[in-house]
Amino acid sequence: MRRLIVAGLMVVAPLAMAAPAMAQGAYDPAPRIAAQKEAMRAFDFLDGEWRGPAKTQLADGSWHTITQTERVGPMLDGTVKVIEGRGYEADGRVSFNAFAVISYNPDSKAYSMRSYAAGRAGDYVIAPMPTGFTWDIPAGPNMTIHYEATVKDGVWTEVGTRVFKNGGEPVKFVELTVTRLGDTGWPAGGVVAPN
Repeated sequence: MRRLIVAGLMVVAPLAMAAPAMAQGAYDPAPRIAAQKEAMRAFDFLDGEWRGPAKTQLADGSWHTITQTERVGPMLDGTVKVIEGRGYEADGRVSFNAFAVISYNPDSKAYSMRSYAAGRAGDYVIAPMPTGFTWDIPAGPNMTIHYEATVKDGVWTEVGTRVFKNGGEPVKFVELTVTRLGDTGWPAGGVVAPN
């Protein structure tokens, strides 16, 4: 008898939880998806493959140069933008690899970027501009890492600076200048077929 009661509860409980949702009508994702697709067009200028020099400032103040590549493309029917960056040493070894997903929230009307690099991950505010974009990383109570990118005539230039909250001068510590090589089928290309 106890098994019969438990079995009955297992059938009835999901129906009871679904009843309020059914009473409100079926969820229609189309308006949210349309708003996301429209908003994400602001980043379409990034789509493609890119390559060029990048430099980072080392602890001793000297600059280290690598070859930076970026590949960018849409996913989920254009509702998100996916980015992979790779930094190559002169011998071809990958010394830097980053991955990010840019998305738009229609409720807050804000963009965000989920980024993975150097063993770390984080969610950051990213803002499109007519000529590029900006994004910031909080770096403790007294500093913010500020990135500003400009894309013009097929050249993507991005500068990272350390901005101090005490009003000190911003310090540039990274810069890249990559040139668009062409289109890419990544990441949507090569999907697994149903058969």
